[in-house]
Order: sequence, then C-alpha cells, then structure tokens
Amino acid sequence: QVQLLESGGGSAQAGGSLKLTCVASGLTHSNYYMGWFRQAPGKEREEREAVARIESDGATRYADSVKGRFTISKGSVANTLYLQMDSLNPEDTATYYCAAAEAIIFRGWWYGGTSTRSPGGYWGQGTQVTVSS
Repeated sequence: QVQLLESGGGSAQAGGSLKLTCVASGLTHSNYYMGWFRQAPGKEREEREAVARIESDGATRYADSVKGRFTISKGSVANTLYLQMDSLNPEDTATYYCAAAEAIIFRGWWYGGTSTRSPGGYWGQGTQVTVSS
C-alpha cells in the first residue's frame, strides 16, 4: 500500500521561507514522476494547481508562478521529496499536496487533461501553508 505523508507546512511572513517534506512509503515504481500541487482556499480538488515536479530521469519542471522561488529536490533517503519555498507571498497560501504517478497520469494532472479525481496515482493528505503580508 502506497502512502504519501507531507510535513513542514505552517505560517510565514511575506518574503519568508518554508520547506515541505514528503515521504513516500510502498512506492516501488522507479519510473514514477513525483511532485507538488496546491489547492487555494475555496477551490475544488479539480482546481488543484501544479507547482513543481521531478521526472523519472531527474528533470525538474516548475509552474511559472513559482519559478525562481521554489526548488524541488529528492532526498538521499529513497522516496523523500522536498519543496523549498523562498520569497513567499500571500498568493502562495494554499494546501500543498504531494503526488506520485506514472508519467502519463502525472502529466495529465499537470497540464489539466486528467482530473485530479481520476483513479491512478497517489496523493498525500496535504499540508497547509499560510503566508501573511
């Protein structure tokens, strides 16, 4: 059974930093993409916004809204994923979700062609990030 467990959320002032951690247990597929999505207050699950991803070959991709401010990385411990968030602003306030899936599903989530409610892939329970001005 696969489980994704996020931690590290909390409150920060605008301009501050937070680091999120995701630990994936039971994930044996080496060709999975892993990454982060966020769901702003009042938004539905289908409106989750892509934030950052690491592809199976280690390539990284970022949403334009976070490029240059957020950094995604994998830890030395297998299936540990990080999101370093710097220069935070109030628009970054959201629940952040760790996700893992085969490339075709993950890319569908990323570009919006696949609903985040669709079966396949895995999601964490989310961690709240609140940025005040």
